[in-house]
Amino acid sequence: MPNYKLNTAIAYLKGVGPNRAILLKSELGIHTFGDLINFFPNRYIDRTQFFKINQLQNNTSEVQIIGKITTIKTVQQKRGSRLAATFTDGTGTMELVWFRGAKWIKDALKINTPYVIFGKTNFFNGLFSMPHPEMELLVDYKKSLRTAMQPIYPSTEKLTNKGISNKIVSKMIQNLFEEVQGDFTETLSASIINELHLISKKEALLNIHFPQNQELLTKAQIRLKFEELFFIQLQLIRKKLVRKSKIKGFNFEKVGDNFNNFYTNKLPFHLTNAQKRVLKEIRKDLGSNAQMNRLLQGDVGSGKTIVALLTMLIALDNGFQAALMAPTEILATQHYNSLVALLEGLNISIKLLTGSTKTKERRIIHEQLENGTLNILIGTHALIEDKVKFKNLGIAIIDEQHRFGVAQRSKMWQKNQLPPHVLVMTATPIPRTLAMSVYGDLDISVIDELPPGRKEVKTAHRYDANRLSVFKFLKEEIAKGRQVYVVYPLINESEAMDYKDLMDGYESIAREFPLPNYQISIVHGKMKPADKEYEMQRFINGDTQIMVATTVIEVGVNIPNASVMVIESAERFGLSQLHQLRGRVGRGAEQSYCILMTSFKLSADAKIRLNTMVDTSDGFKIAEVDLKLRGPGNLMGTQQSGVLNLCIADIVKDTQLLKKARAIAIDVLTKDPLLKLPENNFIRIAYQEISKNSTIWSNIS
Repeated sequence: MPNYKLNTAIAYLKGVGPNRAILLKSELGIHTFGDLINFFPNRYIDRTQFFKINQLQNNTSEVQIIGKITTIKTVQQKRGSRLAATFTDGTGTMELVWFRGAKWIKDALKINTPYVIFGKTNFFNGLFSMPHPEMELLVDYKKSLRTAMQPIYPSTEKLTNKGISNKIVSKMIQNLFEEVQGDFTETLSASIINELHLISKKEALLNIHFPQNQELLTKAQIRLKFEELFFIQLQLIRKKLVRKSKIKGFNFEKVGDNFNNFYTNKLPFHLTNAQKRVLKEIRKDLGSNAQMNRLLQGDVGSGKTIVALLTMLIALDNGFQAALMAPTEILATQHYNSLVALLEGLNISIKLLTGSTKTKERRIIHEQLENGTLNILIGTHALIEDKVKFKNLGIAIIDEQHRFGVAQRSKMWQKNQLPPHVLVMTATPIPRTLAMSVYGDLDISVIDELPPGRKEVKTAHRYDANRLSVFKFLKEEIAKGRQVYVVYPLINESEAMDYKDLMDGYESIAREFPLPNYQISIVHGKMKPADKEYEMQRFINGDTQIMVATTVIEVGVNIPNASVMVIESAERFGLSQLHQLRGRVGRGAEQSYCILMTSFKLSADAKIRLNTMVDTSDGFKIAEVDLKLRGPGNLMGTQQSGVLNLCIADIVKDTQLLKKARAIAIDVLTKDPLLKLPENNFIRIAYQEISKNSTIWSNIS
């Protein structure tokens, strides 16, 4: 049975009380005994060695000394005062100094009583000093749960200022161990523990907080990391199995006239093998009686839209309607225009619904949706308004889904008695480790080849000093009839500065590319939508040769004639953004180029990002580098799912452990889907506890 003491409110733990409890909740999210036991150190310090004062070296390493305080005095200084104590160990003397909390520290210090002190030393005027030392009476030191490796816990400025030091947190955890008397229920089956040579849960918790040596610390970390990843995988895979067995979906039995007619007579190019493979996976889902919930990953320009259209045509062939939801009006309009062109001459009704759709047109759309005469609806968030009701929505396709919140996505399938099939598309390649963790409950398809005839975009990194030669190159491209993007970063906190950068850039380009020989469009976030649309349209029509813009053009715009992408201050962009921007060119048959402009001052991370962009155009390789640089929480906005609030595991560093955890979770659930077998008792009880306390699993996908 689980130890229910772990559900006790943290205020009731000896040494905490109501005031500290409030701080622990607000600063660290610690509400219960269980939260505190799972609050793990982020590093350790070796406390096995003691120094004598006459052995101290003039460096900044941390040292531990046994000695006594002989005198204490308060020293006035320009701002306030400091507390200073003389400390001796028989081989020499040093000074202990406090700049904060002098009053209560002075009252607590004992003269001529042996202490163990620990901290960093400073050397000034021939004397060593130690500011804000960690101190413990030697008698207490000998009695306490002692460890060779001292744990250092994450902290905040507010906790430090309120006197909740590392030592106090460690003491709280020691009190907790005494309170629960080491009664920690096992959470894994004996077979998993034996197979992976893991230590027990009880041993792992003791050695993560009070490691006896380096070897036991490593074993504790492996055990707890595996467990954390295993239960995440167990929840995701179980959710997927439940969905497949319980959530019935429409059975699209046939591939009929709409699909066959389009495929035979209208398809503008031969499908790549990757597109054919993905279509096969989708068709299998659509005919399985279970609701499809599939993530379609494909780099910019890999042909996801055609796959989406063919999927919609299968829904139409089976008497259902289809919807495609995009995150921005520009992208929704582009999808609409390209699908209208592709479906020209076929008897298929298709409409666009966005925030700008006029009331009269809206009424017509609502009416046609409900009576079933409208086959395909493309739109933005407007599609999930309560007023929008379908007669029989069979497939919902969501583009660039990480821009939609969980609640918005789930609204899409509340429009029917049976949930529609769902196909989620993204041009942001997701590394496999992240996909396994965040989208482990989805089936994943990948289009990993570009259509024939697509040339790889050539990428170069140039410094501001090379600007004249870059301008010369742009003129040569424009002379060939091509068009150019020049993109400036937009970072919200400094909009005034960004706007200035953009306008300065626009002016220098206007001087270099003067009227009437050159026409320039400009697009930025402060413009009215109608003005933005007008400028975009001029560029699309080829009336302007250069588009100067902030990142508003990152998603969507398809202009085959644009062959050069210049990214200004490229060091200020993330890797996935740079990759998305590069994907705006290379859409025609001509050779395209991406030029990354930066100053000479670059951070180490910025150099890695720029070199990666120059070296590869493989979105998955880029995503792997991005994941290593930024960590999982910041990639793709995965914070919204809450999946990756990991206590100890790291999906970048612990990839092998993650794969192992997933494989074992699949194996356990394949043999015992309901975790009813006696050998899985511990797993079932832990799983129920986690599911009960977790609000994040209802609608990840």
